[in-house]
Amino acid sequence: MASRLLLVGLLLATCSLALASDPSPLQDFCVADPMSKVLVNGVICKDPKDVKAEDFLFRGLQRMGNTSNAVGSNVTAVTVNELAGLNTFGISMARIDFAPWGLNAPHTHPRATEILTVIEGSLLVGFVTSNTENRLITKVLQKGDVFVFPQGLIHFQQNVGKGYAVAIAGLSSQNPGVITIANAVFGSNPDISRDILAKAFQTNVNVIKQIQSKF
Repeated sequence: MASRLLLVGLLLATCSLALASDPSPLQDFCVADPMSKVLVNGVICKDPKDVKAEDFLFRGLQRMGNTSNAVGSNVTAVTVNELAGLNTFGISMARIDFAPWGLNAPHTHPRATEILTVIEGSLLVGFVTSNTENRLITKVLQKGDVFVFPQGLIHFQQNVGKGYAVAIAGLSSQNPGVITIANAVFGSNPDISRDILAKAFQTNVNVIKQIQSKF
């Protein structure tokens, strides 16, 4: 009986590990072929004979992103969509630029945990635990500090310094996805019913209408 329980426990642990990140590669590389018409859970591999050094190269992270927008931040992503050689490796990254008081608005990555390093400036960062507590865990980071945002949880970063700020983020998926909460709720296409949003946010329809107009 004890050995059977141990076997079940090992199987459960194995299943958990299998679901924790992108599938492991079964070959040296599987460079994404964006021209393929075949639809799979991921991206079809290019013929290895057609692979070039450029497939593993991305240039541009040395350049500051344009922060002249409503939230004062810019994300330069390096996922499988920008770097085909990332396909099947289960990693990606991003450069995040912040104007003074710029905000990387509350968002989630449905398929990745994020680890963030501050390269320049000071950032207020935080994430909210799931509905059992809805606890806010937050910290002010300085240059060289590292912070982790668990997969799927709502998180944010804001520049609280006097100058511009820069951070580099690593993510545990080749295609982590991003859901910006305000954009998804108030800028969906078509709109979510104002009656539904008014009830959910415990306000009136006119307030919802005004917010939706900004998205």
